[in-house]
Amino acid sequence: MDAEDPSPENPIGVFDSGVGGLSVLREIRRALPGEDLIYVADSAYAPYGERAGDEILGRALAITQGLLEQRAKAVVVACNTATGAAAQVLRARYSLPIVAMEPALKPAAASTRSGVVGVLATSRTLASHKFVQLLGSHGQGVEVLVQPCPGLVERVECGDLAGPRTRALLEGYLVPLLQRRVDTIVLGCTHYPHLRPLIAAIAGPEVAIVDSGAAVARQLRRRLELAGLLRGPGVAGRERFSTSGAVSAVQPVIAQLWAAEVPVRAFAAERFSAAVAG
Repeated sequence: MDAEDPSPENPIGVFDSGVGGLSVLREIRRALPGEDLIYVADSAYAPYGERAGDEILGRALAITQGLLEQRAKAVVVACNTATGAAAQVLRARYSLPIVAMEPALKPAAASTRSGVVGVLATSRTLASHKFVQLLGSHGQGVEVLVQPCPGLVERVECGDLAGPRTRALLEGYLVPLLQRRVDTIVLGCTHYPHLRPLIAAIAGPEVAIVDSGAAVARQLRRRLELAGLLRGPGVAGRERFSTSGAVSAVQPVIAQLWAAEVPVRAFAAERFSAAVAG
C-alpha cells in the first residue's frame, strides 16, 4: 500500500489532529530546507485527545493513505496522541519511514536542577502505554509531575495564543507545578509550543521549556538518509496545506501560526477509508 518506487523528489507528509503539528513542520523546514512538505490538519476531528483510540487509528490510517496517494516518501505523525494510538500499526502496515512523536522527558530529566519535571499533555497521551514506558525508562531519579490540559488545544485551534481565557487556563495548570519546584516543563502536545511565549511569561526565566519538534526533524533526516530518499541540495522546498475542517475557519489560523498567507485546500480523509479497509 506504499507509494510505488519512492523518489527523493517526492514530498514528505505530516499530519496532526489540527494546526498544532505546524510547530513540528517548522522544525522540519529548518532541518530540511530543500524538501517539499504536505501538511494535513485533521481539524474536523480535533482534538484527538477526547476521542477513542480506534477512531484515532482510523483517522491516522485514512490520512496516511491520502498522503501516499500524493506520493509521500515519508510520513510524520506530528501528534503525541495519534502516536500512542496509531504509530505501531502504521509502521507494521507501511514500509516507508514513519516518524512519530515522543514527549521530551529524557532531556528534561537529564537537565533538571531541582529534580522536579512537569509534563503538560492531553489526558490520552498521559494515560497511553507509550508514555508509561517513557516514564519507566527516563523518569527514574527525578520527580515527574504530569498535568493534563483540557481546553488548551481548542485555544490554539481558534488562534487564541495569549488572550485572557488562554492565560487563565495556563495559569491554572502551571502555578501548582511551579509551587512544587518544577524547573523544567515538557510540552507533550504539538499544539503547546505555539503557546511557548505565554508559558514562559507565566513560568519565569528560571524554568526551562522543552519539546521534541527539533528531535523529530533530526530523526526524519536520519531516516531519509538511510533510505536514500534525502533530496539533493540547491532547490528550495515548498509547502502545501490542507484540512478536513472548514477551510474558511482553518486557513486564517494556519496563516497566523505559519506567519505567511498560504492557500489551504480541503482534505476528505473519508474517501481514503475504503482503501484502508480493503
